[in-house]
Amino acid sequence: MIEWPDVSFADWELVRQGLCLEPLLQAISDFLDEQKDIIDQVRCDLSRGLKKAETGRSGLTPQQVLRSLVLMRVKNWNYRELRERIADGCTLRQFTDFYCLPVPRHDAFHRGFNRLTPETLKAINDVVVQAAVELGLEDGQKLRVDTTVVQTDIHHPTDNTLLWDVVRVVTRLIGRLAKALERRRIKGFRDRTRSARRMQEIQRMTTRQRQDQQTATYRELIGIAEDVIASARTALRQTRKARGKDMITDLAIAETRKEIEHFCGLGDRVTDQSRRRVLNSEQVPTAEKLYSIFEPHTDLIKRGKVQSPIEVGHKVFLAESARGLITQYDVLDGNPIDEQHVVISLVRHRQTFGDVPELYGSDRGFFSEKNVMSCKQEGVKVVCIPQRGGTKAPEREAYEKSREFKDGQRFRAGIEGRISVLFRGRGMKRCLAEGRERFELWVAAAVLANNLMKVAALLADRSSRRRKTA
Repeated sequence: MIEWPDVSFADWELVRQGLCLEPLLQAISDFLDEQKDIIDQVRCDLSRGLKKAETGRSGLTPQQVLRSLVLMRVKNWNYRELRERIADGCTLRQFTDFYCLPVPRHDAFHRGFNRLTPETLKAINDVVVQAAVELGLEDGQKLRVDTTVVQTDIHHPTDNTLLWDVVRVVTRLIGRLAKALERRRIKGFRDRTRSARRMQEIQRMTTRQRQDQQTATYRELIGIAEDVIASARTALRQTRKARGKDMITDLAIAETRKEIEHFCGLGDRVTDQSRRRVLNSEQVPTAEKLYSIFEPHTDLIKRGKVQSPIEVGHKVFLAESARGLITQYDVLDGNPIDEQHVVISLVRHRQTFGDVPELYGSDRGFFSEKNVMSCKQEGVKVVCIPQRGGTKAPEREAYEKSREFKDGQRFRAGIEGRISVLFRGRGMKRCLAEGRERFELWVAAAVLANNLMKVAALLADRSSRRRKTA
């Protein structure tokens, strides 16, 4: 069933007078109108978990959610600015399918976007790429790949700041629990946040002072954190049977207790790794470390870069076609080696375009003799992967100095520019959403906005050339 927007006479009059969208948004809008399958996938996510989706208060429609998400990432706005711009702009109301309808608060957009799943946005991206192939906008003859790091929204992780986070967050939650139980304080729990500010002494220490003085301060700070965690768990046991004044308060108490237990568990990991690393001088494996109690899924990634030797977030694999479409993307766990992506990317490329690319370009991180042989066996004509380390054989050295290899490496360098556009223009540099699933949503939304903009630009360019020819 087609959903027609509520268009007022004023909206029709504005359209009649020639008030229209900017060309890019108009091209994106026309393209989305033709992709009915995309809207169905969004509708399934919005109605997921609802027993009677057709009853109750009306929320954002699938068209409004998808178009608002695309607009937010194309313009790189936050939720408040997105809401204000749509409410104030007639053309943006037209693009997001609101027309004369009232625009809800910014948190309604936030709730609507969070109903979407990473799998749905990935499927939508696949539909967009497949539509570009069917329209003849991309033939898949060239492919360039690279990895980058998208940051999580955390402060720089150090042992002392993590211990401070544990103390202040658990203390704040205990205070919230006491307020819900209508008590001034919970018996047996001491507020140690003032003592935990000893972490500032460690922050101010010079490198020489840390060699002599930081151990004692850390021992005291770890003891404070362990005392706060133990006291919080005692408070949970003491208030296990306590109830609030009504059902809503009981639900709030249960949720607060769950949060306290969650952060106490993370606090145990923080105190354990701090004791092992600082007091016992133990080399804690990277996989066992916790870098944030707010985003515990965060990975620490070392890629050997001079300007940013250590990055915190998640490694993301990207594959781009010659026309600027991101045909593949993956949010990775940990810091896997780049060379493992070559064969997988060729398989996915064949599934999308029906054949492997004629040119495959990447940096030296993807090199291995096995990967080069696999590309040639699959039918790739020009394999532009520079050798990493070691003495080059004469044949290899001659090949890397050939014209086709150098042209392939110039093509490969274009993906660095695409990553820069995703970071600066589509807001992918730092994920401001919370949780691993929303992290993947953030990356997928940036990729979707990029692909829709490229498809719209290619369609506009094609129609312009046809008009000139006519």
